[in-house]
Amino acid sequence: MILKVAKMRQTLTQTDVRLLLEEPSAANREDAALKVASAYSAEELSNDERNIAEDIIRVMTQVAEVRVRAALSENLKEYTGLSHDIAKKLACDVDAVALPVIQFSEVLTDDDLLEIIRNEGTEKQTAVAGRAQVSEKVSEALVDTGKEEVVATLVSNDGAQISDKTFSKVIDHFGENERVNAGMVGRTKLPVAIAERLVNLVSEKLRDELVAQHELPADIASDLILQSRERATLGLLAPDDGIMDVHALITQLNKNGRLTPSIILRAICMGDIEFFEISVSVLSRLPLGAARALIHDEGALGLPAIIDLAGLPEAMKPMFKAAIDVANETQYDGGEDDRERFRRRMLERVLTYMEDPSEGLGDDNAEYLLERLCGLDVSGTSQIWRAEA
Repeated sequence: MILKVAKMRQTLTQTDVRLLLEEPSAANREDAALKVASAYSAEELSNDERNIAEDIIRVMTQVAEVRVRAALSENLKEYTGLSHDIAKKLACDVDAVALPVIQFSEVLTDDDLLEIIRNEGTEKQTAVAGRAQVSEKVSEALVDTGKEEVVATLVSNDGAQISDKTFSKVIDHFGENERVNAGMVGRTKLPVAIAERLVNLVSEKLRDELVAQHELPADIASDLILQSRERATLGLLAPDDGIMDVHALITQLNKNGRLTPSIILRAICMGDIEFFEISVSVLSRLPLGAARALIHDEGALGLPAIIDLAGLPEAMKPMFKAAIDVANETQYDGGEDDRERFRRRMLERVLTYMEDPSEGLGDDNAEYLLERLCGLDVSGTSQIWRAEA
């Protein structure tokens, strides 16, 4: 058989064959395995020759030394034409043989990978987690192992498709694990609701560090964390996020008691009208269409009525009205930095309302808004422009 392959492609020389017959050492077997695997994966063989090469490889996977089988695995790991039975045989071998094929071979199916996750150890499970592409089904099975090494590798792998349900499991079981959290933070894209939960977990830890390291009273530390968390939460929303992403985030914030008047005020003052609309809809338990109709009512009754229904503070009504007036009067101009210019106009109008004595808002409300919005000591409205610039 080896002679036939050697004769047809000169993959193995006569010297190679003689050495295999007269001195079948591990080194000679390894060298022969490399040459057969090279010819096989190069797809230069006829069908008959390919069948012979496969038979040789199958024999080697059964009887050869570990170093020979490992050489086969390393050389065949990325070959998409590898026979499924050979790929599976190598994947079920000892770690030194199996890991390259498990991590790189596209021949292995999801069913194969699920079997590996169920029956094999941490090293092989981690190799599955590090594959270039991991399906949602496989990701869920990996998270269900409950192993830090496996889960940390999975969540840091941008090629892994992970459902919201599985991400929730990760946070439920590994919320305090810095390595897993770092993996999630480093992903190119996270579901907004999951990112918000992560921000909250990190913030709680930061609060503890502030109290411990700087001897801050717990209430002051909590207020600082609230401000930074709200800024970070709103920063999770990208301009191209769909309404369902925004709704999911707001629903989660409300469920966990984090849909505060301050985060709603912060959002609308930053020009995020959609966040305000959906928040009011959720708090008032009105359909979004009805909430929008009341919010943008040209009369004097709609907006105050729905703010009351949503349970938002009376003192914030003029601020919300100022922001909605800007939203109704102004559109993004489509130019460079149009979103930033819109935000500046929004803040300017809100601050104008607050500085107008006829509005009866007073200095306390102005200080509240600026501190909540920017987390700065307030000595004048010019500070807001420096913060936004």
